[in-house]
Order: sequence, then C-alpha cells, then structure tokens
Amino acid sequence: YLKISKLALAFAIIHSKPPGKSSKEHAEHLAKALAKQDFGWKSKTEALEAEVLRLRQELLLNKICPRFRLENDASAETLLDQERLNPPSSSSQLEDSGCDVSNDCAFDSLGTASDFLQSQHGVDTFNCGLEQVPPLDLCRTSKEEPLAAPVWFLQHLLEIRKLSEGGVLQADFTEMENDSFTVCNSVSQLLDGLTVFYNSPKIPVSNLLSEAVRVLISLITDSKLSNHVLKKCFKKLEEFKKNLIKIILRSSGVNRFQALHTVSHTLGLLARNNILRNSLISLLLPEVRQFAEQLLEAHQVQGVYDITQYENIFSLCMILEQLLEDKREDGNVSSSDYDGEEKAKFLKNLDQIILHLSDEFPLFSLYLWRASVLLNSAQIQ
Repeated sequence: YLKISKLALAFAIIHSKPPGKSSKEHAEHLAKALAKQDFGWKSKTEALEAEVLRLRQELLLNKICPRFRLENDASAETLLDQERLNPPSSSSQLEDSGCDVSNDCAFDSLGTASDFLQSQHGVDTFNCGLEQVPPLDLCRTSKEEPLAAPVWFLQHLLEIRKLSEGGVLQADFTEMENDSFTVCNSVSQLLDGLTVFYNSPKIPVSNLLSEAVRVLISLITDSKLSNHVLKKCFKKLEEFKKNLIKIILRSSGVNRFQALHTVSHTLGLLARNNILRNSLISLLLPEVRQFAEQLLEAHQVQGVYDITQYENIFSLCMILEQLLEDKREDGNVSSSDYDGEEKAKFLKNLDQIILHLSDEFPLFSLYLWRASVLLNSAQIQ
C-alpha cells in the first residue's frame, strides 16, 4: 500500500508541474511549502500549549490561596523587561586566557576554583548565599522567554508559602497534589531552560537567569514544597544533574574555568537538599573512578590522555570532596544514604591506583586519597 501511495504521489507531482520546471524542482518546491506550513502549525501549537500552562498556573495559585493577588514587582516578566532596558555591562567580558578578566568585580562575582580549596580551612563554598547566584550564559535572545513563565509561577508559589507560614495568608497546598502536572511541567521547563544556558555559559549574566537559579534552590530547600517537588520531579532533577556533570566533563573552551565553577556551584547548591546530595554523590563516584582507571591505563602504556578532561575532572573532585565532608559534619552517614555498590566500586583497589598515579599526577592522586579517607571514615562511623 505504501509503495502504491508513493507511486501515485509521484505521478501527481509530475502531472501538476508547471511548464519550464522539472519534476525534481517542483517536488522540492512543494516540500518546502509543506515544511513552512508544518512549522507554522508547530509554532501555533507551542504558543497555545504555553498559554494553557499559564492559565493552569494562575488557576492553581488561585485554588491554593484565593486571596493572593498575582502582583509581584520582582516577577519574571519585570526582570525580563529590566534586562532588555538595562542590559548588563559588557565590561566584565572574559579575557582570552580563561584565568583573568578585565574587571575585578566581575571576577569576584563569579568566584574561582580556589574557593573550593578554601573549604578545607572552614569556608563552606556551597553556603555563600543564594543572593550571589553565579553568572550563566545569556544569549540575550528569545531563548530567555521560556524561563519567564515557570519562574513567575514558582516565584508566586514560594511567596504564598512564605506569607502562609507567617500567618498573613491561609493557603491549602493539598491542591498541588490534585494538579501535579502544572507544578511538574513548570519545574521541567525551568530545568530545560537552565540547561540550555549552561551548555554555553558566558558573561554578562541575566537577572532572569539569576532569579531562575534562586527560585529553583528555594523550591528544593523549602520544608513543605520540596517533598512534593522531589516526589513528582525527581527523575527530571536527576537528568538535570547528569547534564551538568556532562557539561563539566566535555567543556573545552578557552575561557571555560570560571564557567565550570559556575556550573559546579549550582551542583553544590542543589546538594543543599539531602536527598539530592546523596544521589549526586552516587553520580559523581563512578565518573571520578572511571576517569582514574582511564588515566591509569594511559599511563601504563605510555599513551596519550585527554588533558582537557583531566583539567575538568578536578571540578567534580572538588564537589565530591565537599559533599562527603558535609555528610560527615552532619553526623548522618548511614551507608543506605547513597548507593553502597557505587561506594564499593570506587574504593576497590583504589590504593593501588593512587600508588601508580602519585608520581605523574600528584594532585589528582591527592584528591582520590582524600575522597577515599572520607568514604572510609563514613563507613567506620
């Protein structure tokens, strides 16, 4: 049937072609016209779906708290408008070395990889304040638009939560259970939008993007909302963390080190939620172990290894060490907290790997050793 249909279509195109144009040219013309039509319908469909989600968001907020007025000077739309009227200064653009910038203040706002090392002297890198959300990529195009709706909705959800906790408003958050689609869809859009920007981070930073990260962290650390979000959106959050890890490992740009710190910092902020922290440890352990094995194999046969990935792996090592340190300080280090199998695989014959790599790669070996000490101390406790 399919072959007969294709043959009939071919005859129809041949018979309908205008004079002076070949059948191939006519077929290509019809294909382009059809593609434009499909694209138009797709755009209309996406616009309608976005409008439906916005209406569902408003309806859910009204159900949770009918008295709450949907007005907020710091809403995502306001931030987006401010961003267009007052774009961030371009004076903070990175120099070509990747290790310096033309503006010291811009450098301070990003932080450096050494911030992680300072944590060894009592400085908690990941508790530097949500107000200082690290800069990300802002293409300053319509790519920012998809972030506006979920940020607006989640902003208001958090505001209702805050006012209800203070006794200013009465809110019924059980409505979130009845309409989990709206919350899940909003969180998914937020994570997808952040992933797009993290894939090519650069300065200057957008107010909207900073607010998006702040809202996400506030949402997963809220005492009541976080349980609902984790229950409904855990897989999406896991995918988001995996994407950030891939971005760190695969980053190869000249000016990537401050950008890597930005992505690493967001991973650290996600770890403020204990459940996400445990799952993040389970994701980081095999990545670091796999690279250590690959490096050992290349070293033993005197082969080449990816120097870029070697530089990038330190970001993951720093995050892993900080998370394990936080676990130990919390005093809650049950082996069931994170995947015991992954921990066993990481520690298996690790001393031998460290011994063989210590001369050629002393810094990486030191990070492996410190991670093993933290894991072993947790196991002993």
